[in-house]
Amino acid sequence: MTFEVGDKVIYPNHGLGVVERIENRTIMGTTCGFYSLRMADSDTIVLVPLDNVDGVGLRRAIADNEVKKLYTLLGNGKIDNHQNWKGRFKDNSDKMRTGSIYDVVDVLKNLTFLAKSKNLSFREKRMLDRAKFLVVSEISEVIGDTAEATDTKVDKALERCFVNRERAIARAKVAAAKTTAKAS
Repeated sequence: MTFEVGDKVIYPNHGLGVVERIENRTIMGTTCGFYSLRMADSDTIVLVPLDNVDGVGLRRAIADNEVKKLYTLLGNGKIDNHQNWKGRFKDNSDKMRTGSIYDVVDVLKNLTFLAKSKNLSFREKRMLDRAKFLVVSEISEVIGDTAEATDTKVDKALERCFVNRERAIARAKVAAAKTTAKAS
């Protein structure tokens, strides 16, 4: 994947940046090209080798028309429920590393739901905070809204998710009861 100066890009687990320059640098006698990214949240510069873009998962920010899809996904009621801490942490860590905003939304939903019923470990709490930051920062940058307003919208979508999940569970119980009654 190639980018141009001015493109908004997502560097997995770091957030949104803007390509400021495409430059060549010589490091230890080897010259190669780099994208010089200015990270939106910290105003720092990150250099990404041109030939390692796919390896680090650098991608374009989502388009305006994908924001509605993200809010729908946030509120759909589907939550992975791992019983095993190690498996849950590994799955969530793998999703965070993909760089896909859709995977990060899954982590946000799963950990937010879990946090409602129990205290998260320090590492999971950090991952939850990071997932929320990544989702809120990308959406707010894409639609040109404040992080605070986007944060509120994300919270409302998450509440819808939990309500929809409870409704789905209730419908499943009713359906199971009907099936049991018919079998008797």
